[in-house]
Amino acid sequence: MKKLCLGIESTAHTFSVGILDFDGDIYSLINDIYIPEEGGLHPGLVREQHLTNFMGAIENALNEAKISIKNINLIAFSQSPGLGPVLKIGAWVARMLSQILEIPIVGVNHCVAHIEIGRKMCNLTDPLSLYVSGGNTIVSAFESERYQIFGETLDLAIGNMIDTFARDAGLQHPGGPKIEKLARKSNNYIPLPYIVKGMDLSYSGLYTAARYLLESEDFSKKYNLNDVAFSLQETAFGMLSEVTERALAHTEKKEVLLTGGVAANKRLQQMIEYISKEHDAKFAVVPLKYAGDNGAMIGWTGILRYKTEGGHNISETIIKPKERMDQITIPWRL
Repeated sequence: MKKLCLGIESTAHTFSVGILDFDGDIYSLINDIYIPEEGGLHPGLVREQHLTNFMGAIENALNEAKISIKNINLIAFSQSPGLGPVLKIGAWVARMLSQILEIPIVGVNHCVAHIEIGRKMCNLTDPLSLYVSGGNTIVSAFESERYQIFGETLDLAIGNMIDTFARDAGLQHPGGPKIEKLARKSNNYIPLPYIVKGMDLSYSGLYTAARYLLESEDFSKKYNLNDVAFSLQETAFGMLSEVTERALAHTEKKEVLLTGGVAANKRLQQMIEYISKEHDAKFAVVPLKYAGDNGAMIGWTGILRYKTEGGHNISETIIKPKERMDQITIPWRL
């Protein structure tokens, strides 16, 4: 039997287990997702759900892969960045499995994993990556032995901004797909703050202005929720497209990767594909199943590091909630 890795993702709302071999063939992927009844993510409640359900997720992944836990040769887990109380659960489970099974363990940077699963799934070699999710908004590319950050949000991540606005509008979590659906029903653009500072983005002003539109006396007289959703998307994605295009011109990469949970948005795909074609670059978006947080991306990135560096000592598996992707060595691409 081929060598197998069990990857554990637990940076935010998703506790995910992926099992794959060292060639990157995926045998199973199980996601257990915390969905708040109201408001945003409450780390304590997410932690409680992950603690309750992690064993079931692992068992289901093993059953789907038709293997025993004894067939696993490597454990990989999301070590950074993320919500501290939630990261601790994945790290604890990973250490426990590593020690019980007496197999190597590898800590993985969640942001790097989104790029590596994209490179693998989309057959890309050296892309400029736009990583957009609930917790991150980053334009990056491999330069000088690291994934250097060429642009990022200065405040809210785009996924968080859209989800928060959706909650204000009375839409149930997750709000992104619902806002996308509403936006398709309008082409009435309402001017909103467009804030790009050099290569970085700011979404707090855009969010506040969109919220004010909902609370305005003009709401339902001059425009409706479809119009606001359309305007919010067009502005937010226009900002992303500008920064991505500038980074593409600077790096002269010939591939563009769109990854992260927000990558599922068809309008965003359309806009990033357009700028890619303008620069004669191949455009690719991670398949929906692997675009959001998942254990397969953690497992694959863990395999890449293990093949070049070996496993980590238990003392090296402490979580790093604030670690940036440009702090991470990428030995498998040297």
